[in-house]
Amino acid sequence: MALIKSISGIRGTIGGRVNDNLTPIDAVKFAAAYGMWLKQQNNKENLTVIIGRDARISGEMISDLVSKTLIGLGVNVTDIGLSTTPTVEIVVHLESADGGIIITASHNPKQWNALKLLNNRGEFLNAEEGETILKIAENDDYQFAEVDNLGNYKEEVGYIDRHISEVLNLELVDIEAIKKAKFKVVIDAVNSTGGIVIPALLKKLGVECIKLYCEPNGHFPHNPEPLKEHLTDISELVVKEQADFGIIVDPDVDRLALVCEDGSIFGEEYTLVACADYVLGKTKGNTVLNLSSSRALRDITEKHGGSYQASAVGEVNVVTLMKQTNAIIGGEGNGGIIYPESHYGRDSLVGVALFLSHLAHSKLSCKELRESYPNYFMSKNKIELTPQINADAILERIATKYGRENVTTIDGVKIDFEKEWVHLRKSNTEPIIRIYTESNSQKKADDLANRIIMEIKNII
Repeated sequence: MALIKSISGIRGTIGGRVNDNLTPIDAVKFAAAYGMWLKQQNNKENLTVIIGRDARISGEMISDLVSKTLIGLGVNVTDIGLSTTPTVEIVVHLESADGGIIITASHNPKQWNALKLLNNRGEFLNAEEGETILKIAENDDYQFAEVDNLGNYKEEVGYIDRHISEVLNLELVDIEAIKKAKFKVVIDAVNSTGGIVIPALLKKLGVECIKLYCEPNGHFPHNPEPLKEHLTDISELVVKEQADFGIIVDPDVDRLALVCEDGSIFGEEYTLVACADYVLGKTKGNTVLNLSSSRALRDITEKHGGSYQASAVGEVNVVTLMKQTNAIIGGEGNGGIIYPESHYGRDSLVGVALFLSHLAHSKLSCKELRESYPNYFMSKNKIELTPQINADAILERIATKYGRENVTTIDGVKIDFEKEWVHLRKSNTEPIIRIYTESNSQKKADDLANRIIMEIKNII
């Protein structure tokens, strides 16, 4: 059981003891801290926060606690109910709200939930803002409203349709080309809100949709992180249904993975590569990706005459660098696509629409499109942390050992070798060290990962 406080929000497992897990008391405490921070940032009397949630079993409980806490602070709450992370981000902007909270633990298993915190632009808070909120919570520094100054609560529906309309209105989303292609796809939404929004989007685009795990009941049929080992069911169904490809989204619909028509994995690393290839082919510009992601985006960017930059892991870090470099598309290698023409947030709806447009224009099959890109292979592993393991000391030892190589330490330790790389970092969302490797064959990527894992175990 765990409670993790980071720039990604407040995330923990449901149940257990206060301060060790995401209990009702912890949810109230951090919601109150966020509300106090908002009040400190604004001189307005009436503040409004947008709240939405994925379909997790604990979602309604946590959402109620958060809403009532904000009302107790004198903050107005607009509850849009079952939704997605990018939908809440867009609604904050559309409604000129003062902030937003998404109740979701993203790709974590069902026992987890979290508070993802947004500013008045619908973007994640930076590290400094997050630290301020954590300090308020640590000191119990709250000032609740008197009875005549309590906030108001209202429920609103229809924002998923607004979000879909925003996506369809994007200039590079070619609705007619997609309809003409008569695509047939399978969608795995891991029984969360993607089962509502992605089929609705596909219907508007004239795409035949076969649903797999699309009931938004929070009972995840498999680990919700869209990795190869969790996607056997959709791979088999794509082949059985003779579909053009398969779509996989995580519970809050900010990560997008794809399966080719033969059941092979397109690769979540290549979701952004494909979308960027399409966008850069229509609009010249730059890209940003995080340090743990494939070199393939760099290659595609340079092919189109653009400049590529790598940021620290975390959406807020990617967004910051995108703004600094005027990047026209970016994201993370976990299938997260950030397209500023829509908004500065990872958005699977945007990714689906851009990918369909690209596939329709290319006249290629999904498999043929994947084979047209530089062929890199990644291995993604992790080491569970215990209180006795000093993760920082481990990373420092590894950095020292490989000091003669090209070592980057802005986010954990990344070691660039001539033809491959390894990136080690503490997760912002789980008590683990993540180990990413990439090489020109799967065996080499796996071998490099295993070598590093053994070196870490020897240190431990």
